[in-house]
Amino acid sequence: MARGKVQMKRIENPVHRQVTFCKRRAGLLKKAKELSVLCDAEIGVFIFSAHGKLYEMATKGTMEGLIERYMKANPAAQTEQAALEMQPAAVPDANEEINMLKQEIEILQKGLSYMFGGGAGTMTLNELLLLEKHLEIWIYHIRSAKMDIMFQEINLLRNKEGILKAANKYLQDKVEENIGNIADFGEMTTNTDYPLTIPNEIFQF
Repeated sequence: MARGKVQMKRIENPVHRQVTFCKRRAGLLKKAKELSVLCDAEIGVFIFSAHGKLYEMATKGTMEGLIERYMKANPAAQTEQAALEMQPAAVPDANEEINMLKQEIEILQKGLSYMFGGGAGTMTLNELLLLEKHLEIWIYHIRSAKMDIMFQEINLLRNKEGILKAANKYLQDKVEENIGNIADFGEMTTNTDYPLTIPNEIFQF
């Protein structure tokens, strides 16, 4: 039965979207490796997930070496890089960043006490919304890790299945070969032209 055409639009179901991302990501990296081997090409791939997780692959050498080659081969990229380096770097306010981290830690600790304490204590709406956001991020990472482990286990089971099938076929061939040998031996003994004779000395007492 032919598969239906896939519509090119965002997958709304987050679980289906993650599964599709894992499958297509693996397929893309596999195709890149095949192209590199078949055509002796040097390929680099960057993939950023929806939550900013980086996946990268360099078929030959390192990704840094590929980027360096790209910068040398593309003068426009060198000009842009030089312009960025000439711009003054924004110095983050360390105290402000520390205060933000402290606030997040405080809200998370308060949220844990709220959840495991049976709802004891009070939390504002903004604190609950921020806690909900962190929980969604944690759940997404847990599900992603779970899907990766499930795919690894599925591939392992498929490999084991292939090994068992090959062993089973080998044993079936051996059994059929032994049955054929036994049948040939039986036919040879029944079709012999020499009668079975027993020496008379055996019956002399």
